[in-house]
Amino acid sequence: MAEQLSSSQDAPNRPAPAQRVLVTNTHGETLVGLLHHMGSDKVVVLCHGFRASRDDSLITDLAAALTKQGISVFRFDFSGNGESEGEFQYGNYKKEAADLHSVVLYLRQEKYNVAAIVGHSKGGDVMVLYASIYNDVPMVVNLSGRFNLEKGIEERLGKEFMDRINKEGYIDVTNKSGKVLYRVTKETLMERLSIDMHASSLSISKECRFFTIHGSADEIIPVEDAYEFAKLIPNHKLRVIEGANHCYTAHRRELSDAVVEAITSSEAGETKP
Repeated sequence: MAEQLSSSQDAPNRPAPAQRVLVTNTHGETLVGLLHHMGSDKVVVLCHGFRASRDDSLITDLAAALTKQGISVFRFDFSGNGESEGEFQYGNYKKEAADLHSVVLYLRQEKYNVAAIVGHSKGGDVMVLYASIYNDVPMVVNLSGRFNLEKGIEERLGKEFMDRINKEGYIDVTNKSGKVLYRVTKETLMERLSIDMHASSLSISKECRFFTIHGSADEIIPVEDAYEFAKLIPNHKLRVIEGANHCYTAHRRELSDAVVEAITSSEAGETKP
């Protein structure tokens, strides 16, 4: 289901005309996305990170760079995020991979050729999981994904998070003024801890061209995680952007160039640390 957006609804850094597209996931929830159709059936799907949306500036910058190359782009909100239906959940990696599969199936039904899927941060982990489960896209680009999902939890939930969640059954994450941002249940926490990136990486087909891009100065997910993916994924190429932080704040051009190059290159490369 799609409707044309007027140009006034489209931000200046999104040069291509956009259609608002509604996709139903396997839970019956409506996922809301934007399709930038460039006259080509080749489309790249862009996936946002944790508590972000399709309008995250990193995602819109990538959309602008790709559409300038004549490549159609689809960017959407995972369930429970942005405009999409569903309740926000802390973990939800497998559900987000299933959301992405619903999007890929929709695009194929509409006669698009899904050339690549690209995900940032948590979206990068969803890319790894997707490739290991569905094995139906020729190229995957992981931007700053986390390899060890046991890491990064303490920073958000506090040192005693396991004791607290075992006692209370949940943890409410608040901002400095005490407003609850989201709730972490024991079920969603355990789902995150059950995701094995090592096993998932090893099970990705060598037919799938896999790219990892990571900033050397990433303050949230260390660049060492990128090297772990590089060791395990069969057909893998690694690009480290020197000095870039987690959101590539001062390195957007280099990030966009690296993603465009990965998608438009004709050769699968070996890992170059």
